[in-house]
Amino acid sequence: MKAHAKLNLALVVGPLRPDGKHELVTIYQRIELADELEFEPAEETTIEGFPHDTLIRAALAAADPTRHWRVRVTKRIPVAAGLGGGSSDAAAALRHANRTLDDYELERLAATLGADVPFFLAEGPQLGTGDGTTLHPLDLPQDYHVVLLLPAGETKTSTADVYRAFDERRGSRGFDDRRARLLAALQANDLVDLPPNDLASSPHARALRALGAFRAEVTGAGPTVYGLFRDEDAAHAAAREFERLGRVWITAPAW
Repeated sequence: MKAHAKLNLALVVGPLRPDGKHELVTIYQRIELADELEFEPAEETTIEGFPHDTLIRAALAAADPTRHWRVRVTKRIPVAAGLGGGSSDAAAALRHANRTLDDYELERLAATLGADVPFFLAEGPQLGTGDGTTLHPLDLPQDYHVVLLLPAGETKTSTADVYRAFDERRGSRGFDDRRARLLAALQANDLVDLPPNDLASSPHARALRALGAFRAEVTGAGPTVYGLFRDEDAAHAAAREFERLGRVWITAPAW
């Protein structure tokens, strides 16, 4: 079973909500880069190939605590990189193990595992609102190539730390204006004019735009940077240029 990575094509973050989470508006886009998960019934649940997993195990137990699995994971999505690999693995596990929950109940369960997990149960691009778990399907262009760069030596301590830094710099100021810009760009079906990521930025995004990307930003809380290219040759040229800076992938949108 494939568990695809995602991009946040836009991420606008607002103030803290009463539940302690941040109000946000984001555009989720699945991409072809994916983990592979294989499941076999077992007497106890074990995870092979990804010893640091917690979400797959939690998702299996939440979906059906009476059954156990031997799970083999081929991990291709880098960990803690802003690409949602853990959330995607969890959604795949929920789908596999679920026997009794309807779609609505499964989505509610997914939201308890992580804000990105419900998206991976949906099809196609989605607009995420609220804390990111309220989803609205989008009809977005899919005719581009994606260059990913995970810069060598760049890490984030945790997503919580990224949000803490956002609050300390009072990043939620102007949220309504940025949200309006995002929605206007969607209305025009224009990925170019989407606002920048509120949580993280990178000089590598500017470099990708200089090499021909029509949009380039950090995804999620980082540190992975993506560039969207209409021209395949330009995407490959940019990937070669960035190979000296870290791990690089060329991929494409996935439904």
